[in-house]
Amino acid sequence: MTGDDRFGCNRHVTLPGPLRLDGGVLLSPVEIAYETYGSLTPDGGNAILVCHALTGDQHVASAHPRTGKPGWWTRMIGPGKPIDPARDFVICANVLGSCMGSSGPASVNPATGRPWAMAFPVITIRDMVRAQAMLLDHLGVGRLKAIVGGSMGGMQALSWTATFPDRIDAAVIIASTARHTAQNIAFHEVGRQAIMADPNWQGGDYYGGEPPAAGLAVARMAAHITYLSEAGLTEKFGRRLQAREAKSFGFDADFQVESYLRHQGLSFVDRFDANSYLYITRAMDYFDLAEEHGGLLANAFRASRARFCLVSFDTDWLYPTSESRSIVQALNAAGAPVSFVELSSPYGHDAFLLDAPEMNRVVDGFLRGGR
Repeated sequence: MTGDDRFGCNRHVTLPGPLRLDGGVLLSPVEIAYETYGSLTPDGGNAILVCHALTGDQHVASAHPRTGKPGWWTRMIGPGKPIDPARDFVICANVLGSCMGSSGPASVNPATGRPWAMAFPVITIRDMVRAQAMLLDHLGVGRLKAIVGGSMGGMQALSWTATFPDRIDAAVIIASTARHTAQNIAFHEVGRQAIMADPNWQGGDYYGGEPPAAGLAVARMAAHITYLSEAGLTEKFGRRLQAREAKSFGFDADFQVESYLRHQGLSFVDRFDANSYLYITRAMDYFDLAEEHGGLLANAFRASRARFCLVSFDTDWLYPTSESRSIVQALNAAGAPVSFVELSSPYGHDAFLLDAPEMNRVVDGFLRGGR
């Protein structure tokens, strides 16, 4: 595939569409930012699609052009890793609704020449998947050796197996769920209300002016707590004070954990769009794979011939092991081959992004055909 400008890092394609969204709207054109690593074999049998989480992006194994930080999953993708570009043709696309180059509220509405803002149609996880399928068609990838994703990426992987069952040979779902619970929705709503309460939000029409940075920072702080575990926070911060010998008896960041969360919030607003945060969290809240298939989760998998691997973490209280077990039970009911493991980690939900040798061994064995 050398010389084909469809392949490589920092790629962008405008697909004519239209893409029919679950909300009934026809979206056209469809912009998709993506990256590929490795080479597609002549028979197209080595393609792996990696799906990113809520605030992730297509820079899965390459330096982020804005922050300069390494790709967000270099622990999983690279030479000698479970997903190896020397063997696999790896694809990662920025999801529909995001702000890293794919169609979303920050992109230009061709009808007005201005950013879509809140005129962008509300989207679903399945809409993201259909857009990815359009990208694979553009790349000439008819079938995937595997689809791999953690958190919201796992939702996409599950939706792929249900929406395009004939295109997936194997699916790896890590720290994910088949639907959002009331608690999940509640945390997202706190974040959305923080953004919309920021005076700079301006009903979503803030492009060209000051973004709702304060509201987005609070939304990120609230969400970030859900990605961690109590044990992890205690070990890392405890009740230690931040750069002081005694409490200030004020409302500055007295505690290290307060300072940490403020830093997480402030650094996030430099790389993410507030409206995209609204749209993607709404898509996650709408996700309910059973509801899409007559109320029975097993129905979602009956047409699939894929092998499944599910991984959960014992300290993940955002998408706890019980959520993965529910998926496993549905896969068993559908007669689908599935392996499942709960791993021990102090890092909570974020464990799938951090150093997890056991997870790598599980994924590597599965992708190589092991059980």
